[in-house]
Amino acid sequence: MKPESIKIDLFPSGIPEDIAYIVKKFTDSNYEIFLVGGAVRNLITYGDKNIDWDFDFTTSATPDEVISLFKNEGKKSKIFTVPTGIQHGTVSLVIKHGDKYVNYEITTYRIERNYEDGRHPKEVKFATSLYEDLSRRDFTINAMAYDVFGRCLLDPFGGLKDLKNRLIRTVGNPLERFNEDGLRPIRACRIAAQLNFEIDKDTFNAIPIALDVVKKVSMERIKDELMKLLSKADKPSKGIELMRDSGILEIFMPELLEGYKVEQNEFHRYDIYYHNLYTCDAIPKSKPLVRLAGLLHDIGKARAKKYALEHGIGNVFYNHEVIGERMAEKILKRLKFSNAEITTVKMLIRLHMFYYTDEWTDGAVRRFLRKFDGDLKFLEDLFDLRKGDRIGSGMKNREAEILEKFNKRIQKVIEEDNALKVTDLDIDGYDIMNYFNLKPSRIIGEMLEFMLQKVLDDPSLNKKEELLKIGKAFLEERKNSN
Repeated sequence: MKPESIKIDLFPSGIPEDIAYIVKKFTDSNYEIFLVGGAVRNLITYGDKNIDWDFDFTTSATPDEVISLFKNEGKKSKIFTVPTGIQHGTVSLVIKHGDKYVNYEITTYRIERNYEDGRHPKEVKFATSLYEDLSRRDFTINAMAYDVFGRCLLDPFGGLKDLKNRLIRTVGNPLERFNEDGLRPIRACRIAAQLNFEIDKDTFNAIPIALDVVKKVSMERIKDELMKLLSKADKPSKGIELMRDSGILEIFMPELLEGYKVEQNEFHRYDIYYHNLYTCDAIPKSKPLVRLAGLLHDIGKARAKKYALEHGIGNVFYNHEVIGERMAEKILKRLKFSNAEITTVKMLIRLHMFYYTDEWTDGAVRRFLRKFDGDLKFLEDLFDLRKGDRIGSGMKNREAEILEKFNKRIQKVIEEDNALKVTDLDIDGYDIMNYFNLKPSRIIGEMLEFMLQKVLDDPSLNKKEELLKIGKAFLEERKNSN
């Protein structure tokens, strides 16, 4: 079958130099080459004015032939190939521009057969036509190819129509596509949210039937899709909702569902589940990890409420941030997040319930900053989470005004350059050991922390002679208590 050809110029501003160079290399040697995948979709949707996405190609040339085409280029123009996925026909072409390296993935036409683990094909064979290659792809909007010099769009499965109708639809039978690759149902939900599209009815109805295949997908791959959702979609809630409705969410984050239809109090319009989703939406997508914290920030509320009701305390959520922090750690470890990422999200959840009033002393403000060592980046993230929390409540209140006042107060304290952590003190452990004739022990750290607490209340005490007086008082107090 020959793909339908549609005349269209996807580069009205001019074909980018790298693209023209690559295509000419192949066509001069009588190989077919086409732009494929998300790049084609994005050019149709957004135009070519502000290109910030990767370009992938498919070609009739074999991997060895691709490598051979560019084998002499590196010596003269900083161009070289890397066999990144050669077993699947993929070669990366790397072009250096100044200090920047730009990668282009070039893959030989291929067909895939016998998916045994719900993710990887047992057999990959090179195909003889573009149509065969496009027919193995996931969704119609990703199964279009562009002939750069011919200015023709090749669209055998109606991707352009689906793009105009804002529809996610599989290439061919949806159950077959999902049984081939269990990540595809998750991608359908993520791409629908990212593009603000709907999922075709037959495509969506096939997802619950394919959940056993979805369960075979590694948590690392699910994590990658989750982070793409959080960093690319204006409203990740759409993707999360599609995953809840189709049964996917229960596979990797069942804890989030505990808040579904669990009502809150008069300060919230939405149940716990939707409040978490809308909080996530309200945080800038340039901060996916903070959005993740937003998605999980009140995840402990359902368990806190259940405990309170069972013990006759009422409709309250005492310690939900502590419960939520523990739940989040379990979820993030399951999804293979790094220790640093887990620590950040946990701390954001634990501290998001701060309650500032004008009665706070400067010492109280410094103690608040001490909880995260005065890290200004973390402080900004925490405020973004809190603002998202306010918007996600669906209620109007004075929180924004209070947060602004608190932020100004914090900036004032920071400008005074006060000690916020032990290393900011005008003394260290060696000074203490020498002055008090002490050996290395736990006492040194305890004394430094005692000194810091005094300085947080009165920054003028952060002078070596004053700190030594405080250290002497610490030792006397310790001696008397023993």
